[in-house]
Amino acid sequence: MKLCISLDLPSAEENLALVEKIKDYDVWLKVGFRSYIRDGKTFLEDLKAINPSFKIFLDLKLYDIPNTMADAAEEISNFGLVDMFNVHASAGKNAMTTVMNRIKDIPNRPLVLAVTALTSFDNESFKKIYNEDITSKARAFAIDTYESGIDGVVSSAFESLDIKNNTNKSFITLCPGIRPFGEDAGDQKRVADLKFAKENLVDFIVVGRPIYKNENPESIVKRILENI
Repeated sequence: MKLCISLDLPSAEENLALVEKIKDYDVWLKVGFRSYIRDGKTFLEDLKAINPSFKIFLDLKLYDIPNTMADAAEEISNFGLVDMFNVHASAGKNAMTTVMNRIKDIPNRPLVLAVTALTSFDNESFKKIYNEDITSKARAFAIDTYESGIDGVVSSAFESLDIKNNTNKSFITLCPGIRPFGEDAGDQKRVADLKFAKENLVDFIVVGRPIYKNENPESIVKRILENI
């Protein structure tokens, strides 16, 4: 299991200051909409400058027509800075296959994941949009993703084991909404702690607020790593 830290602070300076504090740890860094729209590719370069060994997950959740998604995926892959990015599984198998065909020959291409069901959904709100329960639809999305040649999915920890059982144990599950030691859930609905994540064979846990809102973020990162 790998730890992926969300860089969701209000400014690039605050995010970089956080990363400086944990620069000696073997972690992934998640750069989402807010940070990337505000700080752009330069921010990715700044992160790598702090520690070239950091792995970057660019969390932009690409969702468009197949060719546009593939164009964006190609640009991201050619940065040479991004180690993993994601798309939406609901874009469909054609879109996901098009993305993978476009980038398959790029040297050291990033890992690609597909989002199944956002962890801000509970079952009722999800069903209103997708007309299906989260578990069954996440499973269907994951199977589509697997058959499209994508490396794994973004899901909650609650779907992780079921997804692996219906695809392959090496098929990656990256799970946001992790509250390592039972911290407050905030705006997330389907949250899990470290013990549950390990039991359900989660490959990547994404942790944000429990780290960057802690007075000593280095101590919580160290504690998480000791427990995984």
